[in-house]
Amino acid sequence: MKPPPIWFESPPPPSRPPVPPERARSAPVDVVIDGQPAKVAAGATILEACRSRGIDVPTLCFLETLTPVNACRVCVVEVAGSRVLVPACSRPVETGMTILTDSERVRLSRRMVLELLASSVDLRTAPGVERLIARYGARPERHGSPARPAAPDERDGRTPGHHEAPDGASAETVAQPVKIDNDLYVRDYGKCILCYKCVEACGVDAQNTFAIAVAGRGFDARISTETDVPLPDSACVFCGNCIGVCPTGALMFKREHDMRAAGQWDEARQHTTDTICAYCGVGCTLTLHVQDNRIVKVTSPADSSVTHGHLCIKGRFGFTFVEGPRPGGPE
Repeated sequence: MKPPPIWFESPPPPSRPPVPPERARSAPVDVVIDGQPAKVAAGATILEACRSRGIDVPTLCFLETLTPVNACRVCVVEVAGSRVLVPACSRPVETGMTILTDSERVRLSRRMVLELLASSVDLRTAPGVERLIARYGARPERHGSPARPAAPDERDGRTPGHHEAPDGASAETVAQPVKIDNDLYVRDYGKCILCYKCVEACGVDAQNTFAIAVAGRGFDARISTETDVPLPDSACVFCGNCIGVCPTGALMFKREHDMRAAGQWDEARQHTTDTICAYCGVGCTLTLHVQDNRIVKVTSPADSSVTHGHLCIKGRFGFTFVEGPRPGGPE
């Protein structure tokens, strides 16, 4: 006698996407911030704890979508029992921690960091830095007048520790000519504070291209391609994610750079429009920055669940197809 046939029926489609099981939540952590008791989520950093309380802790090298590297030390705070000031951007809170965010020791450290940065780096296009210098009473000029700018590629060829000592009346700077070797973006390393954001974005935090890293040591440390080859000959895929995270304008859209040089850049006349990239089906959100009915640069919201602020070369730079011919330009 033959067994009855077995019929296989597909299960009905799920009514909603599957979700992972919820993890057990740890109890909040009790801390004291600037004399005020607070309950903070377990695992949060000091910076997150302070911002949740509305306390302004300044940052330069920190970005929510990148791994903290504790480079700039502007966010340092004082923690009771700690021998040194600690970086708020990466230090997790602990039960019973007492934190001072604006003590005289903290203000002195931030003032010194800002003075050293501003005396050696061009920070004119770094948003918010002038406000921080005024807030902490920093006086970069007391370190002396800026030394002469380096010649083209001079800093790239230096051997660490072998440059001439300053004459005592001037402050050594990282000033150097702007590197313009492509039509998409420029590299003005005279504005670079070595925050490592571009390195992280080019590496494991976003692009995984690893086209750039920090070369050299001490004051001769600098952003460089592998074996110091020109950028077009490197592994760079020109996604521009390094531009998107740069806090000082050291990396900048070529169009923005040219407009600034011509005195045409005016953010007060610019407006932004969010749209969806038309090149593929991923659905990346683009923020178009428009001045005088012309796209001047493209960014992406850091809180976008698709991009987390990052784009590819098409999304960031491939916008010229929507523009008509410029007056007096080629057809």
